[in-house]
Amino acid sequence: MPTHRTMPVHSHSRHTPAGSATSKVVLLAAFAGVLVATTGCAGWLPWGDSAGVEKQIARYGLTADQRIAALQKEADEAREAGAAAKLTYSQGLIQALLEEHDPRVRCSILEIAADFDTPAAHAICEGGLRDPDLRVRMTACDVCGRRGKTAVPLLAACMETDAEIDVRLRAVRALGETGDAAAIPVLAIALEDPDPAVQYRAVASLREVSGRDLGNDVNAWREWASDPEARNSSPTMAETIRQIF
Repeated sequence: MPTHRTMPVHSHSRHTPAGSATSKVVLLAAFAGVLVATTGCAGWLPWGDSAGVEKQIARYGLTADQRIAALQKEADEAREAGAAAKLTYSQGLIQALLEEHDPRVRCSILEIAADFDTPAAHAICEGGLRDPDLRVRMTACDVCGRRGKTAVPLLAACMETDAEIDVRLRAVRALGETGDAAAIPVLAIALEDPDPAVQYRAVASLREVSGRDLGNDVNAWREWASDPEARNSSPTMAETIRQIF
């Protein structure tokens, strides 16, 4: 797995996936292709030849929307090309993430990486939990929640250490979305959080991950979550319904 590096936020630099004006032209051409395919119109573009494209990009750089569109187009191509292409593309996403100054684009990179089951994609999702921008960390929580049991320790650390309540709430929600019982002891810790919003979210996640419904009584959930024997012996909602009918 690639070694995670802290992602810098560049206030003036612009993202250049391939590091050259020619590559920028290719990326913008890809964006234009997406535009034409979806709208059927390219007449609004302010330039009509490659020289004009290169001149404009050299002066202004790709916009955030253009960078996102280009990355998504490359992702679609990588998915269709096979395992080797997926591996190469996801490795390139790491560099794109490290160079990207716009949090919105970094969020998109995380969403794209979530669809790739590669070491690089896993590293991107993990690194996103330590991004300087809270929006990116929140997106990283969502992405990790879709990765199941392997993400439980990462989300637990985020829940316990992140200074932003919005990120911690998103981590607690994502723990429920993992669908794995390994999240129960972590959510039991969240029940002790001094913030009622975190407690309420932990109850909802425990209900989701356990399949049980003890109502909204935090103390009832604390008692159940702290006792492994109770967790193993008490029936789920589905089991209770089957017993009734």
